[in-house]
Amino acid sequence: MVSGLKVLVTGGAGFIGSNLVYALLKQGCSVAVVDNFYTGSKKNLANCLAHIELFQEDITQVDIFRLGSFDLIFHLACPASPAKYQADPLFTVQTSYFGTLKVLEYARSTRCKVIFASTSEVYGDPQVHPQVETYFGNVNFVGPRACYDEGKRVAETLCYIFHKQFDVQVLIARIFNTYGPNMAVDDGRVISSFITNALRGTDLVIYGSGHQTRSFCYVSDCVAGLLSLAFLDDKFGVFNLGNDHEIEILELAKLVLNLTNSQSGISFVEAPQDDPAKRRPDISKLITKTGWKPQVGLHEGLKATIEYFKNEVA
Repeated sequence: MVSGLKVLVTGGAGFIGSNLVYALLKQGCSVAVVDNFYTGSKKNLANCLAHIELFQEDITQVDIFRLGSFDLIFHLACPASPAKYQADPLFTVQTSYFGTLKVLEYARSTRCKVIFASTSEVYGDPQVHPQVETYFGNVNFVGPRACYDEGKRVAETLCYIFHKQFDVQVLIARIFNTYGPNMAVDDGRVISSFITNALRGTDLVIYGSGHQTRSFCYVSDCVAGLLSLAFLDDKFGVFNLGNDHEIEILELAKLVLNLTNSQSGISFVEAPQDDPAKRRPDISKLITKTGWKPQVGLHEGLKATIEYFKNEVA
C-alpha cells in the first residue's frame, strides 16, 4: 500500500505530475513537489496547495536532503513537449542527466524507492512494431529531438548503474503519448494542438502525410500505471506505459473535428526531422506484473479533454 508514505514528485506541477499528485493525496500519502515552473504551472495544483509542500526550485540545483525524508520519489522533472524541450536543448539534457543524478544520489543515501518517468522517445523512429522493452531503439543522437531522446536514455543508464552498483530500487516507466486535463494549450503536442485549433476555428495542422500513427493514453490511466509500480517489490525493471490502441494522425484530426463540432479545416505541412512513422507500445509486461490495464477509450478521453480545453482556450 502507498497510503501513509512520504512521497516526493519532481515536476509535480506539470501535466502528468499534477494529476499524479492529486491521485497520491487520494491514496493518503504525504506529498511534496519540486518544480521550477519551466513547463509546469502552479495553477495545476490550485486545488491541493493547502495539502502539499511545494518547492519552486530546479531539480538540478535543489538539495533534496533539505526538503525532508521520503519513502518514494516519482521523478518526472523534464520538459516533455517537443516545442518546450527543443527551445532550450542544453537545459533539457542537463535536466535529464543532473536531475536524475540528484534523485538517485538521494535514493542511494536514504534507500528510498525511485520511479523514473522515461519516454517512448527512447525508441526513436522504431523499426520494431509494436515497441517492446527489450528493443534498443532507432535514435538519431545528433538531431533536433536528441536532447530529449538521448537525455532520457542516459537517465535510464544512470538508473541502471545506481541499481547495479549501489542496490538502489528503481523502476523505469517508458511513457507513451498521454493526454487529458492540465495539458498546456501551447505545449505543441498533437492532441492539445488539434483541440485548441478546432475550438478557435483555425486549421488543424498535420505534419507529413497524416498516415503516421500514435497510441494515446488518457492521463488517469497513465497515473494508475505509475501508481501500480509503487506496489511492486522488484528492485529494477523497465516498463512500457501507455494505451496500445493505434490511430493514424489524420484519423485523429477528423475525430477531434467531429467531437468539437468544429468547422475548421485540415492543412498539411512538411514533417519534422526524425518524426516517428509508427508508435504503439507492447504493454503486456506491465499488465502481467501489476494487473494494470488502460480503462479510458480514446472517444471518452477526448471528450473529457475537450471540456477541459473549453475553459482554457481564449
